[in-house]
Amino acid sequence: MIRLLFTVVAGVVLGLVVHLVSVLALPRIATQDAYSRLTPMTKLNGVSQLPLADPNTSPMPFMDPAFALAICRYDLTSGPIKLTVPVSQAYTSVSFYTRNEIAYYAINDRSAGRKVIELDLMTEAQHNELPEDEEVTAADRLIIDSPSTTGLIVMKALAPEPGLMQQAQATLAAASCGPQTEQPTKAEAPRGRR
Repeated sequence: MIRLLFTVVAGVVLGLVVHLVSVLALPRIATQDAYSRLTPMTKLNGVSQLPLADPNTSPMPFMDPAFALAICRYDLTSGPIKLTVPVSQAYTSVSFYTRNEIAYYAINDRSAGRKVIELDLMTEAQHNELPEDEEVTAADRLIIDSPSTTGLIVMKALAPEPGLMQQAQATLAAASCGPQTEQPTKAEAPRGRR
């Protein structure tokens, strides 16, 4: 009886260990992750609009048909990038993901408090190399530290009614994501959430 109980307990523990290892390893070994799926249809360090959500042709699963979607696939090896996203009438959000789909920062139009969401994205090392400027504050410039050199920025604009989808798409078409042309100065800005 004790042998049977020991065998059952050992089997359950072994099953839990195998399950846990496979669940944690799957995102690292998956070949069709979000970054890989979006690479052929998006520009590097540029904004690319995704087609409207359709159950049969959607490039990503669980896309909401009420949102216009744009992607910026970024690479920070050659330097920081500047992101500018106009705010739509209904709702606009920007989310940041590493290459391995780990979300590390998000901002929306309400928390930005402006008509344009504007920020600088760079690695922590690039942020530390910036010259300090005492006149620049966190309210003047938002600097986000990326935990990886490559990743995705997902921009969403809500169309509360189907007739407003073109307006939401136009808002995202005006967004820009690209290398910085001028050297920013260091400000006491919030670091990326990790």
